[in-house]
Amino acid sequence: MSAEQHRGYAPRILGFAFLTVSDTRTEADDTGGALLRELAEGAGHRTVTAQRVADDVEEIRTACRALLATSGVDVLVATGGTGFSPRDVTVAALAPAFERPIEGFGELFRLLSFQEVGAAAMLSRAAAGIVGGQAVFLLPGSPKAVRLAMERLILPEAAHLLGQVRR
Repeated sequence: MSAEQHRGYAPRILGFAFLTVSDTRTEADDTGGALLRELAEGAGHRTVTAQRVADDVEEIRTACRALLATSGVDVLVATGGTGFSPRDVTVAALAPAFERPIEGFGELFRLLSFQEVGAAAMLSRAAAGIVGGQAVFLLPGSPKAVRLAMERLILPEAAHLLGQVRR
């Protein structure tokens, strides 16, 4: 089957959960989190829930489990904590839960980032995987990275991905 035929299995509207991981962001200055909601809803999808947690492995894992258990959530997008500073623990917290990693997501994200920011793109550990039939994407916290990932990768392919996972 072609990719277009596969898209026939894709849901039309997805339910998104968003998780901002940061020790410093508040609702007032969480521009990345606000942009996630704006982009998903602008593409015709639903925001089911959104939350902020500190850069703490257990807090991140607990929030992720709760968000994925929320009725109507198809996709979880976490932003923040994907770099190399000592407090960047999102990947360590969540990647072990991936039943099926989506290696191509991180590879493509870094390639597209390289085209925008140069060699600094290699400092991103953006990642994605499947957990319990739901897609989980781990993004850097910057609004530019959020926009890039959502517009170029997640929104164009998340429904296609879930259509295949849930066949």
